[in-house]
Amino acid sequence: MENIRTRLKFGNKPQDVKLRKRKSQLYSKEDESPNHGELRSRVVGFAVVFRLINCFLVQTSFVPDEYWQSLEVSHRMVFNYGYVTWEWKEGIRGFTYPLLFAFIYKILYFIDYDSVHLLIWLPRIIQALFAAFADVRFFFLIRTLESRDVAKWTFFCHMCSWFSWYCCTRTLTNSMETTITCLALSYFPLPGSKTHNSKMYLTLVALAVVVRPTALIVWFPLVMYHFWLEDNKLRLITQSLIPIGALAVVISTVIDCIFYEKWTVVQFNFLKFNVLHSVADFYGSHPWHWYITQGFAVVIGPHLPLFLHGCSIAFKKYKVLLAAVVWTITVYSLLPHKEFRFIYPVLPFCMIFCGISLVNLKAWRRTAAVALLVSNLAAALYTGLIHQRGPLDVMSHLQTRCNVSGPSSPPLPDVLFLMPCHSTPYYSHVHCPMKMRFLECPPDLGEKGYVDEADRFYRDPLRWLRTSFPYKSSIPTMLVLFDVLEKVRYLQIIFSHVFFKKWCNIYVNLCFLL
Repeated sequence: MENIRTRLKFGNKPQDVKLRKRKSQLYSKEDESPNHGELRSRVVGFAVVFRLINCFLVQTSFVPDEYWQSLEVSHRMVFNYGYVTWEWKEGIRGFTYPLLFAFIYKILYFIDYDSVHLLIWLPRIIQALFAAFADVRFFFLIRTLESRDVAKWTFFCHMCSWFSWYCCTRTLTNSMETTITCLALSYFPLPGSKTHNSKMYLTLVALAVVVRPTALIVWFPLVMYHFWLEDNKLRLITQSLIPIGALAVVISTVIDCIFYEKWTVVQFNFLKFNVLHSVADFYGSHPWHWYITQGFAVVIGPHLPLFLHGCSIAFKKYKVLLAAVVWTITVYSLLPHKEFRFIYPVLPFCMIFCGISLVNLKAWRRTAAVALLVSNLAAALYTGLIHQRGPLDVMSHLQTRCNVSGPSSPPLPDVLFLMPCHSTPYYSHVHCPMKMRFLECPPDLGEKGYVDEADRFYRDPLRWLRTSFPYKSSIPTMLVLFDVLEKVRYLQIIFSHVFFKKWCNIYVNLCFLL
């Protein structure tokens, strides 16, 4: 009491109040870590170098969409020649993603540096840098959610994933969707997150949906979880969800209307063709359980045991992420057309469980990490350097025919691709207006008795050849086909046919076998 009276007396010199120092549990992780700026520099440097190496060590083809839904469209937009697939004629693809590469191509064109190597590699490098940025954000997200050890091992699992290596630097809408999803996750209100920003993550989600409308599948349960947590739900709807969603739709629609030169709402057309009319089924279908029995196991790869173990440990804390994974796989399982890349956006979610699993292995941690690295490295190098590299190699060979110049140089070749449609890239990988033709295979859009060109060829090759090339002057000078088809019966008939023999002997300078 005396102390209190003394302090309340006016005119007395106030005494210094000493506070007891207590170590904050909230910031203890940061206190134990080295300088934050130095750590960020090291992580950024590592991620950029790693993804650039990743970019240049992926020299194979994955799916046609990495060219036909991006680079081929961009090339045609800037250089006014090329080929666009039926989707761009029906208005089910958006121009927002190809516009990024078209902008790069336009700059190269203006400064007269539009070499084919830059046209091929610069978009890949840009994609790699985006992926590196997402990697850095992912690392620092986990660092705010978990201990330094968990963040380190989660980042390790994320970076050594063979499927991420295989896909993240490709010019696929799925790759950009995954990159944006990873960025949006860093602003999402996960339990314990200190970087939560509703407007930022919703803006990124809207951008992901503009790039690829199916991103809505991944984010639907997460947005619903946020809505359930939010105290002021009306403010979230009126000040974030509606304005950001409406602005994204308006901007993307304006871009699409400009380039389609007509009123086009791509998101509606995408839903109508792929879901309501099941046009995607034309390109193959799988049983409902394919993602459960094959697809997910291949995408997550050697991480699968760690993922299952991590789910048993961190189920309660990260149940919303696990729910998003299960929801995404379930929804895609209901659609007949299935591909590995469709579930790629949930792979970063899975890596959190893998990192937690590795930390909890303790004595076996190093052994498991080495096994994980070696197994993923083998898959990454094989798929990146060997598997399906023929389509790119053949385009590189064809491109050399464009470099021949001079008064006595031969004319540009006339190329016929006798293989399944869209098996190779096209003008974006040769960058010269040589005449090329392939067997087209647009889906049946309601035409009675419709049979695509590829099926007509395989049913009766000789008839198709006679019909397509009635005169010697129309015969191509080069053929491109898979080497396995050389042994197929109907191709043996073609090669033994008098008309085609004359064609091969006189007009075909090269029959390049993939």
